[in-house]
Amino acid sequence: MAPAKKAATTKAAAKTAKPKAAAKKPDAKKTAAKKPAAKTAPAKKPAVKKTAAKATATVKKPAAKKPAAKDTAAKKPSAKKAEVKTAAVKKTAVKKPEAKPAVEKKAEALESNVKYRSLFDAYRMQKLPLAHGYIVSSFFNEKNAYSIYEIVSYAGVKEIYPAGTDLTFIAGGKKLHVLVEHDTYHKRHVEPLHRDKGESIPKRQSELEVIIAKNQSRIMVAKEPDEINSSFTIIKPSSLNFAVVFYQLPDVYQSLAEFFEKSLNRERKVPQSDAKKAANLIAATVEKTMGFKGESE
Repeated sequence: MAPAKKAATTKAAAKTAKPKAAAKKPDAKKTAAKKPAAKTAPAKKPAVKKTAAKATATVKKPAAKKPAAKDTAAKKPSAKKAEVKTAAVKKTAVKKPEAKPAVEKKAEALESNVKYRSLFDAYRMQKLPLAHGYIVSSFFNEKNAYSIYEIVSYAGVKEIYPAGTDLTFIAGGKKLHVLVEHDTYHKRHVEPLHRDKGESIPKRQSELEVIIAKNQSRIMVAKEPDEINSSFTIIKPSSLNFAVVFYQLPDVYQSLAEFFEKSLNRERKVPQSDAKKAANLIAATVEKTMGFKGESE
């Protein structure tokens, strides 16, 4: 009889177990109910279409830039305007020569006030004084600051003609030498007459007036000029050198003094006070020994 009770209890257990298994079915339904959630994933497809739409939109944008290229083509007429402006500028450039005669008239009006000018410019302009004049030429040595000035007075010119790059005068005259040497010159003890070529002048120490400047430079002015018999040649200047012609004006000797003062001070580094003293000596010597009094003055 005891085994029968166990069977009954097992059946009862089975009955109780069956409802539990049946109770799990709703859980399966819940999982089945979750299937619509999978349908939400396809709902994202419109989002893909949007990206596709964006892609098409981005592709269409470069096509929209084509009219901009037409704008650049439309800007070409502005280049023509620029060409018109340049043409206008050229017209004004063409008008400039018309102003030249006015400038030339001013130069002619000021001609009487010209104290001196470049010798070779005066020759080219046909403004060399033929009756008489003064020519000042310089010969500067930049290595040792050694300097020679030559002052030529001439009168009664018969002919002037170019000799290569130089100018030859068929005329009589006089030549005065001025020598400047600094304290570093290594041949100060040698007579100027016996110095090297390019540094010598046809004078001895005793034939020169000597001014010793504050910086120990020596300015030597010939006491007397040398005679020029029939002709002389003026070398065309180069580098810092010059050749200028002075016109025979009432203040010509004052102009000579001012010219030498500036040249000695600015170009030869002679102190201002000493440069002025030497310049006055040069001008006085020229007036005394090379003047044109009694010679068609």
